[in-house]
Amino acid sequence: MNVERVPRNADEPAWFKSSYSGSGGGDCVEVAAGSGAVFVRDSKAGGDGPVLRVGHCGWAAFVASAVR
Repeated sequence: MNVERVPRNADEPAWFKSSYSGSGGGDCVEVAAGSGAVFVRDSKAGGDGPVLRVGHCGWAAFVASAVR
């Protein structure tokens, strides 16, 4: 898996999109790491859509269960 950096405004966190998301406009998510949380959003909605805020411990648990 590769990661693509998504262009951003100076006030936004640095968003990343997995290479598994593809370019066909299907199911895509973007992730950004903040100082107190990890943020997840739908890449099709971009900056206009809702953002899910997940604590670092919750994100680590999610990633650990997804890897299994």
